[in-house]
Amino acid sequence: MSNLKIYNTLARDKQTFVPMEAGKVRMYVCGMTIYDYCHIGHGRMMMAFDVVYRWLKASGYEVTYARNITDIDDKIIKRAVENGETIGQLTSRFTKYMDEDTAALGIQPPTLVPRATEYVPQMLALIEKLEAKDLAYQGEDGDVNYAVRNFEGYGKLSGKSLDDLRAGERVDVNTGKRDPLDFVLWKASKESEPEEVKWDSKWGKGRPGWHIECSAMCSALLGEQFDIHGGGADLQFPHHENEIAQSEGAHGHALANYWIHNGFVRVDNEKMSKSLGNFFTIRDVLKKYDAEVVRFFILRAHYRSPLNYSDAHLDDAKGALTRLYTALDGVQADAGDGQPLDWTEANAKRFAEAMDDDFNTPMAVSVLFDLATELNKSKSPAVARQLKALAAVLGLLERAPQAFLQAGVGIDMTSGGDTAAIEQRIAARAAAKKARDFALSDQIRAELLAEGIVLEDKPDGSTNWRRA
Repeated sequence: MSNLKIYNTLARDKQTFVPMEAGKVRMYVCGMTIYDYCHIGHGRMMMAFDVVYRWLKASGYEVTYARNITDIDDKIIKRAVENGETIGQLTSRFTKYMDEDTAALGIQPPTLVPRATEYVPQMLALIEKLEAKDLAYQGEDGDVNYAVRNFEGYGKLSGKSLDDLRAGERVDVNTGKRDPLDFVLWKASKESEPEEVKWDSKWGKGRPGWHIECSAMCSALLGEQFDIHGGGADLQFPHHENEIAQSEGAHGHALANYWIHNGFVRVDNEKMSKSLGNFFTIRDVLKKYDAEVVRFFILRAHYRSPLNYSDAHLDDAKGALTRLYTALDGVQADAGDGQPLDWTEANAKRFAEAMDDDFNTPMAVSVLFDLATELNKSKSPAVARQLKALAAVLGLLERAPQAFLQAGVGIDMTSGGDTAAIEQRIAARAAAKKARDFALSDQIRAELLAEGIVLEDKPDGSTNWRRA
């Protein structure tokens, strides 16, 4: 039996993972709406579930992982019209860019990548089921809406009650809805919209609403009920709440047994988003930082925690990753290649315990540093193999050390840490403390101490350092 525990958003608790079918896991993650370049917040989401995917496979499960592409949406239509191109041309181009970005970050391709436009018949069938159960109706404007008040239990994922939602509602200009809380399942076509986004239905020409897309795709690919459903924390409400209402309303039972949501990337303590204009695209970041440094930066934070984006934090990640590669440098050049991972070894056990504790990558990464410290002393090929094998589970340290070190992407710490590098990491620690990211602050202090650098915080907020 697996020792894996997962924080289930629906239960608001960490629960032991028990798959529906022994040895197999079915997982659906809400993917990208394709009309622009992916930013680091999107990368963080895809990385979080890449880690889940990798650890489930490392734990011996056969995993079917579906991550969809939303290729029909108001923003997509608007952008395609502005560009004077078809929606297919726009979405194909940005899907290609997304695949390039994720490949650079070491994010493994999902088993299945459904596109919403390929599943319109399944969406229509699902809406018909809801209509038959008095959970869907066509409004005067032609849209088909979901009758929220007819579904018992709406709000159980997000913790929102109907009374709370009513208190916060605004006047809705859409007079086609019976209740302002109702949401659209099928949008009636507008004359101004391109023909390629108009499908025939019993309710007239139209296109699907966003929420129904995922309900139809996940049930078509993974069954009416499956193990894990995931996505960013911003999807918890209304998207995932509405998915539950649609799927449970149609099928009469749970949609997914475990709901996983990753935390936001923050810039100056605000969520990174296109609407706020404070986002950094993955490809812009990769012009300045090595892709593995970016991956390492993301993995150093727990997937459910906020991730504070800054150059100082990326610089610190660069220095820390360099220390791992430096430890491997010169110790059996092919260390770890083709060698099975020894899970009975003490460090491997600690690594597994960390990952089994809700995919705790910060603790797993700390095991890598312990192995690096041991390797610096012993120069043991066996330790090097273990370090590389464990790191590979997280998609790290898979290059030859010199390929990384000579690329000029890190700080050479072989001399115990030059002054500039130490000052840089102290600045990163100060930034972490200011952002109240105390876990990262403590981690930087511990890593410096392991290298013989003692920090002394002063009452005025400054920090002095000395060699032990």
